[in-house]
Amino acid sequence: MRDLNSLPDLELALIQTTLAWQDAQANRERFVALLDDARGADLIILPEMFTTAFSMNAAELAEPEEGPTYAWLREQAARLDAVITGSVIIQAADGTHRNRLLWARPNGEIAHYDKRHLFRMAGEHEHYTAGTERVLFELNGWHVRPLICYDLRFPVWSRDAHDTDLLLYTANWPAARRSAWNRLLPARAIENLCFVAAVNRVGEDGKGYPYSGDSQVLDYLGDPLLEAGDADGVFRVTLRARDLAKFRGKFPAYHDGDAFELKP
Repeated sequence: MRDLNSLPDLELALIQTTLAWQDAQANRERFVALLDDARGADLIILPEMFTTAFSMNAAELAEPEEGPTYAWLREQAARLDAVITGSVIIQAADGTHRNRLLWARPNGEIAHYDKRHLFRMAGEHEHYTAGTERVLFELNGWHVRPLICYDLRFPVWSRDAHDTDLLLYTANWPAARRSAWNRLLPARAIENLCFVAAVNRVGEDGKGYPYSGDSQVLDYLGDPLLEAGDADGVFRVTLRARDLAKFRGKFPAYHDGDAFELKP
């Protein structure tokens, strides 16, 4: 069992902003200045489909697995000496299109997670292939598990089966359903006894759908440590593993969790 008390503090920078519709180059250029404002953070989190906004034009917009945004993230992570993460439309080696979260480390390595739950109400399941693997990343000893937008509605997939310290959600979550976003995020933190960081976008997309932001970081009690509201910008917060260790020691509800098996 890891000793959480020995882990360093983890500084997060959440970038909540508008996105240019289906214009990867414009979005990458916009994020450079925002990334400069996030300098010094250990982990910088961008929204879902941060280069295109939430588009179903997968065949037209998909980048190859090691395409321009992959190279750009590698460059930016090295420049800022931080992990940078967010999801991008990718054409995988097998020809399928994926809503893929890229986890770019400063040393040039990039890992990924493919969105499991595709938002059928927008036809995402008709244009993308769902991921099948749950992923756990390590950062300065912290265990971080990435999820994407609609995954939030499925507690079994979000369930802490890997000693997760931080659940990370990157999203394009419309304003029309903001009440669900603001209720489900504290639930995921409480039931998993971990920190939760969630990044959404603001502004309108190319179809006229508004986004209210509400990016936030919650503690293991579901209480807010950071709330971005509907503002555009970079928002920072520091997580302390010793606080998480203290709470889990006093309230080890994870010992009484039910065993379960996930099927493809």
